[in-house]
Amino acid sequence: MDRPSPSRDDVRQVTRLFLKLGLTAFGGPAAHIAMMRDEFVHRRRWVNDQEFLDLVGATNLIPGPNSTEMAIHLGYRRAGWPGLFAAGAAFIMPAMVIVTMLAWVYARYGSTPQATWLLYGVKPVIMAVIVQALWGLGRTAIKDALTGLAGLAALAMYFAGANEIALLIGVGLAVSIGRNFERAAHAVALAGAAAASVAAAEAVSFSHSRLFLIFLKIGSVLYGSGYVLLAFLRADFVQRLGWLTDRQLLDAIAIGQFTPGPVFTTATFIGYILGGLPGAVLGTVGIFLPSFVLVALSQPLIPRLRRSAWAGALLDGVNVASLALMAGVSWRLGRAAIVDPTTGGLALLSLVLLVRFRVNSAWLVAGGALVGLAVR
Repeated sequence: MDRPSPSRDDVRQVTRLFLKLGLTAFGGPAAHIAMMRDEFVHRRRWVNDQEFLDLVGATNLIPGPNSTEMAIHLGYRRAGWPGLFAAGAAFIMPAMVIVTMLAWVYARYGSTPQATWLLYGVKPVIMAVIVQALWGLGRTAIKDALTGLAGLAALAMYFAGANEIALLIGVGLAVSIGRNFERAAHAVALAGAAAASVAAAEAVSFSHSRLFLIFLKIGSVLYGSGYVLLAFLRADFVQRLGWLTDRQLLDAIAIGQFTPGPVFTTATFIGYILGGLPGAVLGTVGIFLPSFVLVALSQPLIPRLRRSAWAGALLDGVNVASLALMAGVSWRLGRAAIVDPTTGGLALLSLVLLVRFRVNSAWLVAGGALVGLAVR
């Protein structure tokens, strides 16, 4: 896709907006993507809902942190190659700095600051942002009866415990074949499965280079949620190398969950605990570097996919399956976020302010934090 040369104002705008999101985007990938839609589809109109959905689908088909990859895609759409790097770095940097400071506290005092008051007020607001995004994107993703049924099937399979990647690909293929049935007479269905096993070994002495390579590997192959990240980290750092205890690993995951920005900044925390500030930098660069490469490689393919009848239908299927996954995750998050009348009322008020008055989601998140501070 040919692009005009981006202006400095475009690059500055991309940097400023993703720094703001990096400071306010609590709640994990589903919430981050919902906030990006509010900012860049509704407010800025950088892309429309269909283009945004196609980017969501594309990020679900490659490994790495989905919300960071969305930031990189959107930065490229607005400001070309400079925007690609500026958006990703700006989205990651606030979380990296915050997590590094918390890791310093942890290493010095053996514990992390409690943030339950913050999450108490923020989580219900995040749920309102997600509901608004699901409603808007769903109206674009569900194009006909076929995609509607595919979305319901994907949601049912998610709750039944289906593998996320198998679900995305399977639903995408089903929609593509169903929509192009006449041309599918001679098609063959292919299925494959990949498994990885890690053998237990004796504890290995720490090195910064090994730390970087481990996080580079994880960033290159990891699909799925923070729970999948936990499994990868435990296999390498606890079981195979013996560099971390289970308690340290769970503390690292908790820090990644309750700080704003990408959950993958768990790597920053682990890197600092194991190797100080150089370890924090190497861990962060290692786990996020593959995302920049994969987005740069896949970005030119997305318009071509949309123009092909088969590939476009596949992308429609992946899109509706992605939304089903987002809805399933949100249901489970909502049960943990809305725990009493106060949080229920906060979620409802936030939804009204978003839908009726178009209040910026970042201000709502800040307001939720203040409510949490006052109540707790």
